[in-house]
Amino acid sequence: MNTSFESNVSGGVDHRAMRHAMVASQLRTNAVSDVRIVEAMAQVPRERFVPDAVKAMAYRDTALPAGNGRAINLPIATGRLLTEAYLLATDRVLLIGAAGGYTAAVLAEIVAQVVAVEEDADLVALARDALAGIGNVKLVEGSLAAGHAAGAPYDVLVIDGAIEAVPSALVGQVAPGGRVVGGVVDHGVIRLASGRKTDGGFGLAAFVDSDCVVLPGFAKPQGFRF
Repeated sequence: MNTSFESNVSGGVDHRAMRHAMVASQLRTNAVSDVRIVEAMAQVPRERFVPDAVKAMAYRDTALPAGNGRAINLPIATGRLLTEAYLLATDRVLLIGAAGGYTAAVLAEIVAQVVAVEEDADLVALARDALAGIGNVKLVEGSLAAGHAAGAPYDVLVIDGAIEAVPSALVGQVAPGGRVVGGVVDHGVIRLASGRKTDGGFGLAAFVDSDCVVLPGFAKPQGFRF
């Protein structure tokens, strides 16, 4: 999409310099090898998509607190997930955990359409303002675990955070052959994982252990007990 963003210095913080430092020290050195993702993350002003209280920390390699028990994912985790999604310019992407809209804005620079789902009302309000003018992003307020079936099928499912299990409701919204990336919580260890939906089923394979925010509402179903 190549949206034009204005870089600025605010509150004594040179966000543009911090953004370029993030790209050089966090992305390029950590297997974010898709040049389109690197360029998009170098272009999109992350500070625009985070709460005012943490704008000065927007480019740190840590999760950013966003209130109500939520946090915005680390840049490196998001970058690694998008790299493993093998995005195409024609893709329709379902993004789960839109938070303040940053990942949706990055995706919008690369793919045809993004449907971004967020359930926290404060984050939805932040994302709605931050994403204004980006025409290929549809922001949906609703359950993260439910996704947005009305827009299915999607070529790619991006879960921008870690969960214990991918609900069948989300898997069902991915087109056959579609790609899925997200964080998984595996016996207390957080890993980033990727997979594809096929006629034979669906599965994720971890590709790296990584810090990653944990999304609410995705507890693994308890096994049946007698």
